[in-house]
Amino acid sequence: MPGKIKWVLIALVPIAAGSFLLLPRGGSRSVEEPPPEPPAPPVTGYFADVTPGSGIDFVHRNGEEAGLATILESLGGGAALIDFDGDGLYDIFLTGGGSFDGPDKKVITGHPCKLYKNLGGFKFRDATAEAGLDRLGGGAPWFYTHGAAVADYDNDGWPDLLVTGYGRLALFHNVPAGGGGRRFEDVTRPAGLTDALWSTSAGWGDLDGDGYPDLYVCHYVNWSWANNPPCKDYRDQTRPDVCAPKIFEGQPHVLYHNNGNGTFTDASARAGLQVPRPEGAYAELTHLGPAGRERLQRAVRDKDYGKGLGVLIADLDDDGRPDIYVANDTSGNFVYLNRGGGRFEQVGLECGAAHDAIGRSTGSMGVDAADYNGSGLLSVFVANYQNETHALYRNQGRGQFVHASQVTGITSLGLHYVGFGTGFLDFDLDGHEDLVISNGHVVHFPPPPAEVKQFPVLLRNTRRPGQKAHEGRFENVSAGAGPYFQARHLGRGIALGDLDNRGRTDIVLNPTNEPVAVLQNRHEGGHHWLGIRAIGRPYRDAVGARLELHLTGGEKLVRAVKGGGSYLSSGDRRVLFGLGTRDKIERLTIRWPSGKTQSWEGLAVDRYWALTEGEEKALPGAPGIGR
Repeated sequence: MPGKIKWVLIALVPIAAGSFLLLPRGGSRSVEEPPPEPPAPPVTGYFADVTPGSGIDFVHRNGEEAGLATILESLGGGAALIDFDGDGLYDIFLTGGGSFDGPDKKVITGHPCKLYKNLGGFKFRDATAEAGLDRLGGGAPWFYTHGAAVADYDNDGWPDLLVTGYGRLALFHNVPAGGGGRRFEDVTRPAGLTDALWSTSAGWGDLDGDGYPDLYVCHYVNWSWANNPPCKDYRDQTRPDVCAPKIFEGQPHVLYHNNGNGTFTDASARAGLQVPRPEGAYAELTHLGPAGRERLQRAVRDKDYGKGLGVLIADLDDDGRPDIYVANDTSGNFVYLNRGGGRFEQVGLECGAAHDAIGRSTGSMGVDAADYNGSGLLSVFVANYQNETHALYRNQGRGQFVHASQVTGITSLGLHYVGFGTGFLDFDLDGHEDLVISNGHVVHFPPPPAEVKQFPVLLRNTRRPGQKAHEGRFENVSAGAGPYFQARHLGRGIALGDLDNRGRTDIVLNPTNEPVAVLQNRHEGGHHWLGIRAIGRPYRDAVGARLELHLTGGEKLVRAVKGGGSYLSSGDRRVLFGLGTRDKIERLTIRWPSGKTQSWEGLAVDRYWALTEGEEKALPGAPGIGR
């Protein structure tokens, strides 16, 4: 291209077939009866656009009406799923973007973000003001926002919210409110997050094993009004258009260490990131060998800081430690392998997951990872720019990847898409993870035959039991995915999650300059499922956990708890296993980020279970349980 409270069980409330919600002591959730569900419209595809009548009415604005054609307008916004009030239903947070004001249109202002409370039955209401998200701390207005990332950064059992954008970050702590409710408090400054660069996607994960989630923030390029060269449509040099990112320098990314007391410290240099540091500091990076230190020095000398747009935190080399994958725009993607103690080695080029099939850097935006082929390892998918294939990096083991887009059928999509939000989801619950991609261009006059607005894409995983790992393929089933997939959109961030706790992954899309869309998964194939909320101790979010489900006949399914992912967005962190026609499982094993391994047997299907590290008993429930 160009996100210790003590609890007792007081009630078991049914929330889905076979599932229950544990409510916290003290009435922390405001009880609101969901409105009666209207008759469902006829199913005309796998996903139904249920936004009309849902109560969600929101548009992310990029300010293009000012006619300035800045690169700032190209990124768009994201969505975050967050059960902020602990009622067992995921609420939806949306970033608002911004505009250009003042007599010269060079005053960058922000549009308000929105939080919509999930009332059940795909009904929502605007809860922005009551949750304290209508303005920033001190009554300051919103800045120009892009992304959102969710994590329980203080391990108190309540999800917190980070928002990214141009010139700053905003960290919101989830705190008690009057009447037993919950609200957010802006703690950005006291937390030490004084970041003033252009931030995009962010990901949370306990990267050093101390029990608290650390924060990786992607930075984009050094655009400002002082560095705003005029760029033109390449076909018609009289028309201004958005500049390509290649003419700007990337900005160093940042890794914030969680100090465990509500504050954060910039640990980028000592962690081994490609950031400026004194020459003598390289010798302190004892986790790197001589070759690794030389590679790092060379990258920093070349100012290869990355132009970060997407980030994923997951265990990519299956060593029990969470790694970091960064999707960079027109510069090589980063693969930071965790060498222990919160220190990393950037090996994107060496491991085969930095470039396309012939070694070129790509315009990379969205990213996710999954065991799509039954190998037991996480392969990485990256959504790329026009005239570039979206990249599927198949995990070969031992931290090595091979570009597998062609052999898996992904290149059949052609070269005209500009992909952003993306994610793996088993939409048909057959046990094999599929892919969704949100597409849309970044320039006003794209090279033909590409269009500004583009179709979203749904790719179905055609894997079948017994296939070898290298035989997995995807087929484009967008034609049957529903009306939203039959129309063009200026696609950007998407968040994936189960909004009604029925065991089906729904989609929230936040395109640019057009209404947000909520797509309900209506696929009905008679397939069973198993949902898992993995709760670590002391690190509750358990990013990096590996879940292995053993089925009858010796088959197994591997899933992971991930941080970051998609593009500017944050989805449902629960793990959803599609089981196909199987109605029982043998055993589920979790390898926790702490290194401990734990197993549960005989979990009933078609419901969610909360599994807590160190506890033998599995509790039925959904997002808000297990605090």
